[in-house]
Amino acid sequence: MLQRTMLRASRQQAARSVRAFAPLRQQPSFTRAAATPAIRWYSDAPAAKEGEAAEKKEEAPAANSEVTQLKEALEKKDKEVIDLKDKYLRSVAEFRNLQERTQREIKAAKDFAIQRFARDLVESVDNLDRALGTVSEDKLKSDNTDLIALHDGIKMTDSILINTLKKHGLERFDPSEQAEKFDPNVHEAVFQAPQPDKEDGTCFHTQQKGFRLNGRVLRPAKVGVVKNA
Repeated sequence: MLQRTMLRASRQQAARSVRAFAPLRQQPSFTRAAATPAIRWYSDAPAAKEGEAAEKKEEAPAANSEVTQLKEALEKKDKEVIDLKDKYLRSVAEFRNLQERTQREIKAAKDFAIQRFARDLVESVDNLDRALGTVSEDKLKSDNTDLIALHDGIKMTDSILINTLKKHGLERFDPSEQAEKFDPNVHEAVFQAPQPDKEDGTCFHTQQKGFRLNGRVLRPAKVGVVKNA
């Protein structure tokens, strides 16, 4: 009996202790937020546009001035290029003219030197031709072997000399061989004579053969011209 009473008392005491230490249930609290003042936003687009327009107005004259300066500088450079190109072309033309003039002068000096030498040389060639002309056909048909050998030697020398001169532009010509028409630029008329079997104005006799140097007449041929009327 006593034990039951003590057990009951201990249980009651334990229950009180548990209630004493149990956490209190928190009641939900409802707090009202403070009123936030309303904020009004103003657009600054017009102001920005006005600022940009003002900046553009300020930049426009500066840009135009810079463009003008660049155009002027470009035009100046273009003029300089044209001037330099003109000077270059003139220099090239002058140089080419100088080259051509120098070549002409060199050629003229060379031709003059050859011409003087050729004029002196043709006299020797004429002497060989005269020597050959002194021997008639009848004498060449005779038994005079010494004369024939001498004639052949002179003829060979004359032929070699003429071929050598021809290599250097000096040529001998005989108008009567082809009965050429008289040309005062090439021939010198010594006399005129009738020749019934030949045409008037042709060269029928050559008194002295002519010479050409590089295609130009060095000495005209002295000829007899046909005149029938």
